[in-house]
Amino acid sequence: MRILLAGASGFLGTWLADRLTADGHQIMRLVRRPPRGPQERRWDPAAGQLDPAAVAGADAVVNLAGAGVGDKRWNDDYRRLIRTSRVDSTSTLATTLAGLPVADRPRVLLNSSAVGWYGDTGDRVVEEDAPAGEGFLADVCRVWEAATRPAEDAGVRVIRLRTGLPLHHGGGLLKPQLLPFKLGIAGRLGSGRQWLPWISMADWLDAVRFLLEHDDIAGPVNVVGPNPVTNAEFTRELSRQLHRPAIIPIPALALKVALGGFAHEALTSTRVLPGVLTSAGYPYQHPHLPEALRAALTA
Repeated sequence: MRILLAGASGFLGTWLADRLTADGHQIMRLVRRPPRGPQERRWDPAAGQLDPAAVAGADAVVNLAGAGVGDKRWNDDYRRLIRTSRVDSTSTLATTLAGLPVADRPRVLLNSSAVGWYGDTGDRVVEEDAPAGEGFLADVCRVWEAATRPAEDAGVRVIRLRTGLPLHHGGGLLKPQLLPFKLGIAGRLGSGRQWLPWISMADWLDAVRFLLEHDDIAGPVNVVGPNPVTNAEFTRELSRQLHRPAIIPIPALALKVALGGFAHEALTSTRVLPGVLTSAGYPYQHPHLPEALRAALTA
């Protein structure tokens, strides 16, 4: 399969490019800098610029582009970047796909989204049919997903990847926590009662491949594990895996000082289940947190 990949240099994109290449697929990367080889194509999503020839003939497009939500302390400028980097890249790709002749048009667009769509659900369980919630990330997800509409209207199978928290020691949720845990100065965030929709990296990668191959699946898909846990449960299990104490809770006020606007999202409770993947028979490698953390820490 010839797959066009946006966001290939990011945490998830790097892993996905390597996995798909190992599977024998041909990966074409979209880059904002001058291309360094025949497997790269330049684009400028902020300006809405993408040569249709870079897309024509691809079998699938996977879009993971977007500024990292946890990469920097949030202020107004970074909030705007989080939103525009996602919406601009999605709109550019969806519009380009829609403008191609049917014979040249990729059959499927897997476009990144997030479980932030649901906002704070407290202890309420949600699946893909739940409406968008409230808050900054929910608003971003709403316009982000809506930007795929031109491709969908043109007949492209569009999947909106509502990704949870992939677990791997090299990035994402886990990486910034490892040093404090190893030093014994970590603990639950706030009350610890907020739900975390985690997924192992192996399952995230396999789920994306599963969705690429299953032509009967379209629309939003929660790419999360089947057994979410609370932050307190996650903290206890990570402490057990690392053989370190985790007895120093981090108050909500300290998070607000350290993270700015992102603190609210870090304390949000999102109890999400993978309804679509479960119904489709996706076989989880790591359905429970202990085995997922063991894989994340030893990979």
